[in-house]
Parts: sequence; structure tokens; C-alpha cells
Amino acid sequence: MATVKTIVTIIYVIICIALVVIVLMQEGKNAGLSGTIDGIADTYWGKNKGRSIEGTLVKITRILAFLFIVLSVVLSMQFWTK
Repeated sequence: MATVKTIVTIIYVIICIALVVIVLMQEGKNAGLSGTIDGIADTYWGKNKGRSIEGTLVKITRILAFLFIVLSVVLSMQFWTK
């Protein structure tokens, strides 16, 4: 059981580091020209943001955050100590 806990802990640390890096790679909500001009939802960028690199980073962030929460719960369970 200790081997499984070690493997899960290593995966957890990798996910933590990846989550920090992915979040730091993202632009702020006010970044660029889009933050200074209101009402640009009809532009090409506004319509295709989900297909861009920024949209991909958001999706990866959500997945890593979910895995972070799940592994946090799994690692905090008491059955590891038995």
C-alpha cells in the first residue's frame, strides 16, 4: 500500500507543478486590446477564443484542477495509514 501512496503522491506533485505553470502561461482577463475596448464579443477573437491557445490553456487548467481536487481527497483518506 505504501508503494501506491508514493506513486499517487508523485503524480500529485507533477499535477501541482503543471497547474502552476499552466496558470502562469495564461493571459490576464484585461490583457491586450480586448481589455480596453468594451463590446468586442462579435470580433473574430471573441467568437473563436475556445479554439485558440488561450482556450486550450483554460481547458487544461480545468482538467488539472479537477485532478488536483480528486487526488487531494484520495491522499487525505485514512486508509493509507493501515
